[in-house]
Amino acid sequence: MARLVFTPQLRRFIDVPEMTVAAGTLRAALGQAFATRPRLQGYVLDDQGHLRTNVVVFIDGRRVVDRVALDDPVGQDSTVSVLQALSGG
Repeated sequence: MARLVFTPQLRRFIDVPEMTVAAGTLRAALGQAFATRPRLQGYVLDDQGHLRTNVVVFIDGRRVVDRVALDDPVGQDSTVSVLQALSGG
């Protein structure tokens, strides 16, 4: 099972623990997280179901390529890290 990890920036808005998911793609992995934490979806995806511009996802240390289809492969031993970018100056 793949490991899905959310950074503290997201966890301060929604209580979302690290979880394990059985998924072949990023969209399927996120869908499992959204099923248990529906409010999380609005922080990660926009109204079209694409990654928000301030969200970055890494699978096994590599940045996700397709921010629209979210069809990057997620292996059984993968770690998926969901980060919310910080802004400021």
